[in-house]
Amino acid sequence: MAAYVAVEITVKDAETYERYKQLAPPSIAAYGGRYLVRGGKTETLEGSWLPSRFVILEFPNAQQARAWWESPEYAPAKALRQECAGTEMILVEGV
Repeated sequence: MAAYVAVEITVKDAETYERYKQLAPPSIAAYGGRYLVRGGKTETLEGSWLPSRFVILEFPNAQQARAWWESPEYAPAKALRQECAGTEMILVEGV
């Protein structure tokens, strides 16, 4: 069953975040993941939530998503992201 990683990102250091954006994609692909949403304009349809940046990743299953998040391939990118951005991230199984 496919699994999705949904991420709300508040960039605090744009220059460092650009480096993160170069490092992350190969690690995602290595675990069978792909971007479904990567930034782009957001519109609030209900409530007051207005993320400044939103990303959705799709993985073949939750195990692959967790393996990517914990992987040595993603570790350098993760460290950069944690340094330059505030992040809310969830893993959800799909249908």
